[in-house]
Amino acid sequence: QVQLVESGGGSVQTGESLRLSCAASGYTYSSKSVAWFRQAPGKEREGVARINTYGGLRHFTYYADSVKGRFTISRDNAENTVYLQMNSLKPADTAMYYCAAGVSLTAGLRETGFDYWGKGTLVTISS
Repeated sequence: QVQLVESGGGSVQTGESLRLSCAASGYTYSSKSVAWFRQAPGKEREGVARINTYGGLRHFTYYADSVKGRFTISRDNAENTVYLQMNSLKPADTAMYYCAAGVSLTAGLRETGFDYWGKGTLVTISS
């Protein structure tokens, strides 16, 4: 049974940092796509960052314009974990963050093509 479990959320102040983790069980991230999405209260879910891995070695990353230069997505093959380093956090980043994984190596941040989703971790940024 495949499970994606997010962790690392919390409450911090503007300008601080958090690192989210997405650990997979029953599933390996090699040659797959993993992404982070978020959903703020009253808003639709949106893509934040995505990492596509080709042949287990080459990675391509995609970021929403709103997080470019502040967020970094990365993966640890040995730990079978994907991370989202979030720096210079703003109140607008407040949301439930979800990771998703799938075999489709499509470019961009659309939700289609992801087979598995985690339950989310809450990030709250206060001003």
